[in-house]
Amino acid sequence: MKQFILTTLNGLTLGALYFLVASGFTLVFGLMRNVNLAHGALYLLGAYVGWSVADKTEYWLLGVAAGFAATAVLGLVFQLLIFRRMEGQDLRQTMVTIGISIVLADLMLWVWGGETYQFTPPDIIDGSLALPLTPNWRYPTYRVALLVAAAAIGVGLWLFLNRTKVGMMIRAGVDDRAMLAASGVNVQRVFAITFMVGAGLAGFAGVVGGTALSIAPGEDVRYLLASLIVVIVGGLGSISGAAVGALIIGLAEQYGLAYSPTYGAVYTFLILVAALALRPQGLMGRRA
Repeated sequence: MKQFILTTLNGLTLGALYFLVASGFTLVFGLMRNVNLAHGALYLLGAYVGWSVADKTEYWLLGVAAGFAATAVLGLVFQLLIFRRMEGQDLRQTMVTIGISIVLADLMLWVWGGETYQFTPPDIIDGSLALPLTPNWRYPTYRVALLVAAAAIGVGLWLFLNRTKVGMMIRAGVDDRAMLAASGVNVQRVFAITFMVGAGLAGFAGVVGGTALSIAPGEDVRYLLASLIVVIVGGLGSISGAAVGALIIGLAEQYGLAYSPTYGAVYTFLILVAALALRPQGLMGRRA
């Protein structure tokens, strides 16, 4: 029973981390239809930048802000120089962003080396908490804070896209860009802001994930793959779908590692295959 409860909690917190990464990917790929396969590299870059700032200043929150800001600015550069010139050209976007991710990975390896880094969380969220009904079992406080933060960001993004004027403009621009531009809205500015937020969330998730787990070369590929699976399973452009997909993938991964480690990685791809076969638009996506 203890193993089951701890595995479930680990799955929920891993799903929360996957959602933080995939939420930005959902905005960029699922909603705007921009194929940014450098999203995983943005995650790792945000983690490295955040770690460097936090290590120099000894303030974790400054590291979080630096990770978000660095990747948001880089995302804006991507949108202005690459995606604005390749609108609707999915194959070109795919090839260019794969090349960018390889270059960024090599640059990060050159700057930070092949070592593994880890943040030290603030004292207020460090330590452990007693689990309800099981006072002798404890769970890391930071992982609980991660779960709460992911829920808050998910609700905030959903409200932003569905209850604000800017969010409505973003969705309208994706469906009919010409009509939105004809109404006097600067579509390119709206899309640039959206891309900045999506890229910044990747850097934010890098700092948060590096605090919960670690930062090391190769993490960019892992979280890019996780984001792709989460968005496909949950549904393109759906924040609630990304949350559901992230929880499913996180729980499947942890249950697989705990109860059948030899085949643990297979379950994630079985879920992906089942989703594509039974509901290609995703669990909470809409039909094209």
